[in-house]
Amino acid sequence: MPIHVAITRKVLPGKEEEFKQALRRFLGESFLHGGVEGAGMITALPGTDGREIGILRTFADEAERDAFYNSELFRNWEDYASTITEEPVYRQLNGLEAWFRSPLPPPRWKMALATLCGVYPTSLFLSFALGPLIQTFPLMLRIFIIAACMVGLLTWVVMPQVIKVMKPWLQSSK
Repeated sequence: MPIHVAITRKVLPGKEEEFKQALRRFLGESFLHGGVEGAGMITALPGTDGREIGILRTFADEAERDAFYNSELFRNWEDYASTITEEPVYRQLNGLEAWFRSPLPPPRWKMALATLCGVYPTSLFLSFALGPLIQTFPLMLRIFIIAACMVGLLTWVVMPQVIKVMKPWLQSSK
């Protein structure tokens, strides 16, 4: 299961271009590390004074993520980057934010439609598969069991497949 990490760094004033150039080189070099499956940079719009840079990384799994962040390549980058940026913020992406990971996320209506394409068949499946087995349970417990199964299936099984199939449409401008 891929692991997605979002890093935000605020660049010191006057160091923005230096950092962007160095980051572009580092992003390219990072693909030499076997478990890195994707990396991208998000910058402020030209002409604005935004100094915050976003970095999105995808790893094959947790072991590859940990190996990358413990590598000499990353330590050298961190030593350099810490001289021209404030303390970075790291967040592992889960749920919808991970499903739609992209430097330019699709419009919300497309995300909603893609989510519906995952939720509807999953809810039908769970209703028919689990419904008869839990029909004697108290209502609140039945709803909880269905919701817990729904979240698990959507997070780890259904939505990664829906996004893979719908990716060209999600990323198109139409």
